[in-house]
Amino acid sequence: MLYWLTQLADNVSALNVFRYLTVRTGGAATTAFFFVFLFGPAIIRTLRVKQGKGQPIREDGPASHLLTKRGTPTMGGLMILSGVTVSTVLWANPANAYVWIVLGVTLGFGLVGFYDDYLKVTKQTHDGVSGRLRLVVEALIAAAACYALVSLGRPPFATSLAFPLFKDLILDLGWFFVIFGAFIIVGSGNAVNLTDGLDGLAIGPVMTSALSFGLISYFVGNALYAEYLQIHFVPGAGELAVLLGAVLGAGLGFLWFNAPPASIFMGDTGSLALGGLLGTVAVATKHEIVLAIVGGIFVLEAVSVIVQVVSFKMTGHRVFRMAPLHHHFEQKGWTEPQIVIRFWIIAIVLALAGLATLKLR
Repeated sequence: MLYWLTQLADNVSALNVFRYLTVRTGGAATTAFFFVFLFGPAIIRTLRVKQGKGQPIREDGPASHLLTKRGTPTMGGLMILSGVTVSTVLWANPANAYVWIVLGVTLGFGLVGFYDDYLKVTKQTHDGVSGRLRLVVEALIAAAACYALVSLGRPPFATSLAFPLFKDLILDLGWFFVIFGAFIIVGSGNAVNLTDGLDGLAIGPVMTSALSFGLISYFVGNALYAEYLQIHFVPGAGELAVLLGAVLGAGLGFLWFNAPPASIFMGDTGSLALGGLLGTVAVATKHEIVLAIVGGIFVLEAVSVIVQVVSFKMTGHRVFRMAPLHHHFEQKGWTEPQIVIRFWIIAIVLALAGLATLKLR
């Protein structure tokens, strides 16, 4: 909404500051952080009262979790989504369709996660929404978003897959791109969901990914930077930097309460929403492959589950002591802070590697 103040810039020149994407991105990050930081305690108290016993803890999980995490409320994603939504509406250009498409997927996935968390908490069971139904709903939301993105883009590039490291190598998938893009979005959402198993584990890589794709969005949405870096120009995508700035700020605010020992868990409400957001931004900016690098931690966690399930069904043997991957290291004796910090370090390295592809052409 603040962007509309630029219409008065002819009379008040100081209002020109709201034209600058960097200023609004910084404002979005700051607003989201203070929103979550200030309203977080009240939200946590409310959720603790409403949920009673909190998030049910897996009996087949690490034994220490039954002692240290029992009674902790979940649905902390509500804090993040509230901060992101308020901040984005306040600072982003309301006329930009990319912002509303990505925000729509984020809230849609968040609603699916919220219902899943609600069923688990009220029934005190791990059986929330059936996996098949959840995937179908996510796929429909993602496909609708991809259709909108394709309609918004420039043909034939709108339906093409761009490859990092090669400035002219693109593969036109036609309308099959809608299915491909939906797969990326759904996969990203569930990969982040699988990563959310330790205090602070998921939010760290989410923030590094948000920062990375904030830069990518800014560059691909700017014709001069896109030409200099020899990356594909996507008009209007730069505005997504404001939304990603809000994610970064809200993530920092949430981490204040999610740091070990966590006062609240993100829950499916947050992890599905944030994963869907990152996937949609990757599709919008034509950096789907780079998402697999920047979000490599999420990929590793998802692959560890797939490998574990396939191996056990085919051979009767498990590759890992426990899946997802972070539980494997818990079983090997790593402490929770060791796992979280080391995964953060890997996430930062992968984010830098992903950003390096912008220049290596």
